[in-house]
Amino acid sequence: MTTTSSVGQATPPSTRHTASADSPPVGSPPLRQTRDKVDPTFYWMLIPVLALFAFFITLPALVGVFFSLTNYAGYGDWKFIGLTNYVNIFKDPAVLQSYLFTFFFALTTTVVVNVVSLAIALGLNAKIKWRTGIRTVFFIPMVLSALIVSFVFNYLFSNTLPVLAERFGLTPLASSILANENLAWIAIVLVTVWQAAPGATIIYLAGLQSVPSEVYEAADLDGAGSWRQFTHLTLPLILGYLVINVILGFKGFLGTYEIIVGLTGGGPGMATQSVAMRIFSGFTGGDYSYQMANAVIYFLITLLISVIQLRLIQRRGVSL
Repeated sequence: MTTTSSVGQATPPSTRHTASADSPPVGSPPLRQTRDKVDPTFYWMLIPVLALFAFFITLPALVGVFFSLTNYAGYGDWKFIGLTNYVNIFKDPAVLQSYLFTFFFALTTTVVVNVVSLAIALGLNAKIKWRTGIRTVFFIPMVLSALIVSFVFNYLFSNTLPVLAERFGLTPLASSILANENLAWIAIVLVTVWQAAPGATIIYLAGLQSVPSEVYEAADLDGAGSWRQFTHLTLPLILGYLVINVILGFKGFLGTYEIIVGLTGGGPGMATQSVAMRIFSGFTGGDYSYQMANAVIYFLITLLISVIQLRLIQRRGVSL
C-alpha cells in the first residue's frame, strides 16, 4: 500500500519569506530615488542676470582694482607701481579729512533720521483725522530728486533765510550758513534728514502696525503710561525695524554725494567734501589710479562695517 502526502502541508518556518513594510510588492521593479528636477525657466531667468551683473559690476570693479596698482591718469600710457597709491592715501591729509567728515556726517544723520522718523511714525500711526492725507504730505520728499532738492535749499539758505534773519534781527543767521566752515554741515544734515525721513518712516509704520493692539490694552489695564509703553513695549517689539533703518541709513549716508554737490560743492574749502566726492573728482581730474585705490579702501571699510553690523545683530538675536 502506498501513502500520499497531504497537499495542504504547511511550509516550514525556515523557508518563509517575510516582506518588510518598505519593500516593493513581489514582481514589481525596484524603487528608484528620483531627484526633483529644476525648472529650466529658473536658468533662463538666473543666467542673464548673472551675466549682466558680471559684465557691468564685477568686471569694471576688477579693472579698477588693477589700475589702482598703476599710475594711470585716465588717459594715455601707464605703468605698474604696486601699492604706492595705497601708501600715499594714508599720508594724504585731504583724503583723511574727507573720511572724518563722511563718517561724522553718516553717524549724525543716521541718529537724527531715526529719531525724527520714529516720532513721525508714532504720530501717523495714532488715531487722528485726515491721517491718509497727512501721510501723503510727509512722503512727498522721498520721490523728489536729491539734486533738485539741494539746489532749492541752496537758494533758501543763501537768499531767503538771510533776508528773513536780518529783518527779524537774527544777526548770526544774516549770512548764509553754507559759507561758514563750522555750520555748513548742519545744512547738509537738515536737507538729508528732510529727504531720507519718509523712507525710514514707512518702515517704522510697518513695524508699529505689526504690534497687536491687545498688547497696549493690557498695558493700559496695568496702569502703564505712554512713555513706559513706548520704552517697554513699542521699542522692543519694533527693534528689528530699527536695526533695518540703522543699517540701510548708515550705509546709504556713507555714499552721500548729490546733496553735498548741490548745497556746498564740498566747500567752504574742503570742509564738507565727502569720500564719494573726492573719488569722483579724481576720475575726471587726471587722478584715476590714485582715487581708484581710494575707492578700493573705502569699499573694504564699508564691507567691514557691514560685517560688524551683521555680527552684532546675530548676537542680539534680532530677526529681520
